Amino acid sequence: MIESPIVQLALIIGLGIGAQWVAWRFRAPSILFLLIMGWLAGPLMGWIKPDMLFGPLLMPMVSLSVALILFEGGLTLQLRELKSIGGITWRLVTLGALVTWVVASLAARFILDFEWPMALLLGSILIVTGPTVIGPLLRQIRPTGDSGPILKWEGIVIDPIGAVLAVLVLEVIRHSGHGAFGIVFEGILKTLLVGGGLGVLFAGVLLLMMHYYWIPEFLQNAVAFAFVVIVFVLSNTLQEESGLLATTVMGVVLANQRKVPINHIIEFKEHLRVLLLSSLFVLLAARLEFDYIKAMDWRAILFVVVLIVVARPLSVFISSAGTKLALREKLFLSWMAPRGIVAAAIASVFALHMHEAGYEQAQLMVPIVFLVIAVTVVIYGLTGGWVARRLGIAESNAQGLVIAGAHSLARELGAVLKKLGVPVLLLDNNWRNVTAARQEGLSAHYGNLLSEKILDDLNLASMGYFLAFTPNDQVNSLASLHFAEVFERENVFQLASRGGDEVHGMPRHLRGRTAFGSEQRYDVLYEVVRSGGKVKSTNITEEFTFANYLETNEAYCIPMFYKTASGMLKIITDAGEVPGVGAKVISLLKETVPS
Repeated sequence: MIESPIVQLALIIGLGIGAQWVAWRFRAPSILFLLIMGWLAGPLMGWIKPDMLFGPLLMPMVSLSVALILFEGGLTLQLRELKSIGGITWRLVTLGALVTWVVASLAARFILDFEWPMALLLGSILIVTGPTVIGPLLRQIRPTGDSGPILKWEGIVIDPIGAVLAVLVLEVIRHSGHGAFGIVFEGILKTLLVGGGLGVLFAGVLLLMMHYYWIPEFLQNAVAFAFVVIVFVLSNTLQEESGLLATTVMGVVLANQRKVPINHIIEFKEHLRVLLLSSLFVLLAARLEFDYIKAMDWRAILFVVVLIVVARPLSVFISSAGTKLALREKLFLSWMAPRGIVAAAIASVFALHMHEAGYEQAQLMVPIVFLVIAVTVVIYGLTGGWVARRLGIAESNAQGLVIAGAHSLARELGAVLKKLGVPVLLLDNNWRNVTAARQEGLSAHYGNLLSEKILDDLNLASMGYFLAFTPNDQVNSLASLHFAEVFERENVFQLASRGGDEVHGMPRHLRGRTAFGSEQRYDVLYEVVRSGGKVKSTNITEEFTFANYLETNEAYCIPMFYKTASGMLKIITDAGEVPGVGAKVISLLKETVPS
């Protein structure tokens, strides 16, 4: 039964999505689990045989999938971020990439004992980092300053650069080094003109068609998908491996225009990226030859160590020389360069070219690249947050509150918390609510709570808690799950639902913690507000304890938060929290109990 193509396809998708879920459940980098699943199902068990399953379509399918992933990455890049990080970013993807290439090539030559052509090609492939790994890590670490945006931009922009460099190296090898300068100069110029030009052109045509409603809304995602495929293939036809640049540029142009809303395209591509990424890693890991995996020894590990402790720090410090980047940010950038799907895909494609050219060592290229991916993902994934906190660019005990909802009660609550020194950020997809919040001096963001992009757009460095505070119980539950990727689950809260804790069959482990108590639903709170209730703070002292506050206060009282004497924010639940001396209690108060 395993030999059946439909069974193998089901295994690829099932194992890929399963690995994503396991990674989410244990808050670990998903790529590690994807590699394990692919290795188990491929070389170990023999269940998945990608070359037999897809034949000559395998590598074109991989290349096209990478193009779609980079297009989605381009949709997350905002040009306004380059005002502060443009200089260091461009240095990293040019001068820094050159440094990484030189060090990696030397290491491949003298540690792995590769021939010079193979060493140079492997070095060019490994200049790329992993945007699909960097994004989730940054959301977990939440670094302050410019380091986060720099890593995001570098991870996406460096990928097409790495692909182009690998092509140029391959062309020089094919021509035995003759006319190397001319080949490189011509290749770079044609890639920029063809890839960049077609990316801008196709983005412009798509925007024009959407602006004048020449495409019905239900077809816009499909047409955008088709445009990405066409521009990738056309660009690669005119100039080899320029398609990745074309799709990235197309995404950046779409993301930075303001004439046409593209939120639905972004959300569709986010879902597609997860499916493609999951399937690709399982497929590529399943292609690994067991004999070549066993053949790797201590030299392969030493090679990875050189990339981590020599190539990356040297690249960052040379690229940032003379900039205003703080030392602690340079150190953090030096400790954050995981490799991802693009390195795996490029290595898989180019290993075939080198093997056909007669280089026997080409068989080792893919296992080594996968080893680099696995080790860097594990090391950076497990230590990145600790390093950022030790360097002081990530909060070790962030106390800010993200509130999903910017309605009047959320704004009133945010204003009181802000006066007490608690950072507050309101999120809403209602522009009137967001505008009102900003006019009242509150930080507010307009966007879809459930969009993957919103996690990349927000600066959550000082935020430690999330409260889903909308009228919709389902949205509250989904938003709580979404933001649990960033905040610890114990710090994600939502209002009690109208149907109880397991509304519409939603189990408790798929919800946030219930804020303010199981009786305090949205409609109850708003009835209090409608009847004149106000959010107020009260000091707790030795003479006036929390019990006194509840007993002697004649007003109808719904305790919501308290801030401890040491500055810790606490959200009150049914667990029976008792604010101590020096605490400030924030409650919703009303003169009479609502009916």
